[in-house]
Amino acid sequence: MSQNISYLKKLNNESVVQRVINCLTEAMIHKELRPGDKIPTELELAEHLGVGRNSIREAIKILVYLGVLEIRRAEGTFVCEGFTESMIDPMIYGIILDKADSYDNLMELREMMESGVVQLAMTKYTEEDMQILEERLALMRTEIEKGPQNTQAVFEADNEFHDAVSRMGHNPLIDKINRVVQMLTWSIRLATVTQMVETGRGQELYKAHETIFQMLKERNTVRLNQNIRDTYFENVIKNA
Repeated sequence: MSQNISYLKKLNNESVVQRVINCLTEAMIHKELRPGDKIPTELELAEHLGVGRNSIREAIKILVYLGVLEIRRAEGTFVCEGFTESMIDPMIYGIILDKADSYDNLMELREMMESGVVQLAMTKYTEEDMQILEERLALMRTEIEKGPQNTQAVFEADNEFHDAVSRMGHNPLIDKINRVVQMLTWSIRLATVTQMVETGRGQELYKAHETIFQMLKERNTVRLNQNIRDTYFENVIKNA
């Protein structure tokens, strides 16, 4: 005899809170709510959408956490007027927890981002940007020359070089997403630098980055993808 489960009701595919979030974000997408606009009060939203105030309150909390809305005491809740780093943070966790993640997927993502970042930097950098990048490259060389025991400092110099390239594109959104990719590939990059420095191949590591520097300086895109890939030294990791 089958069990009576009539008390279980078919649920909507989306929760009430998610429907409230969708409603507000769609209003922003369609420019009905614009950056700096004040959104209706909790009571007004609850009455208009036909849902409880607790659901409205929870939806607003989530959108505040994501950096989409901001609460101003005694004034109300407003649509944020600019990009904030917290908008990207949930994406980091989504990628980290994705079971489909693999070394090859991460390397493809890294190459796509770095190629795009370098191309953007080529079109927008200033002389001051190039001076900063040259200083970062010189710092890498100095740290490499200190010997195989200096791997952490070399890795930090490597990060500073790539951060400088990313900033040369003068696009904070792309810069942030690129930093997410750097975070996801942190252990791979650290292992590469460590292997290169400890096995006496530090100058090879430096030369690969010097090539990227010269390409940027000359705005030369010939073999761009290959030259970027050459900085990964994938054979070092796969044979480690």
